[in-house]
Amino acid sequence: MRARKASPLKKVQERKKVLAYLAALPADARRSLQRLRRDVKAAAPGAEDSISYGLPSLRLNGRPLVCYKAARSHCSFHPMSTAVIRAHARELKAYSTSPGTVRFAPGKALPVALVRKLVRTRMAELRNRS
Repeated sequence: MRARKASPLKKVQERKKVLAYLAALPADARRSLQRLRRDVKAAAPGAEDSISYGLPSLRLNGRPLVCYKAARSHCSFHPMSTAVIRAHARELKAYSTSPGTVRFAPGKALPVALVRKLVRTRMAELRNRS
């Protein structure tokens, strides 16, 4: 099943929504999530901003890759897969996790190497589903 590609106008609108979401956050959460967004884009060239399930997210080849958000007391990274969390359980021991979610302190972004591993595992999962 091929994912539908978004129109250029829709891509611009989605990016504006993501940037507005980030701009409305407290400074520490905004910095952490901006860094997370940048790190995911570096690990997944071609990933595009979108809104998925009401959350800022990144899509790759028209398919949902990851989501992220800020809550009152933490930030969350959602690789949208329990298998990704299980595959990296050892590296995630320092974080609060639940199926498909990694929580971290707003002022302390996830390490770039960890983000890269999680994103690459998620990308492999999407490729294997094709």
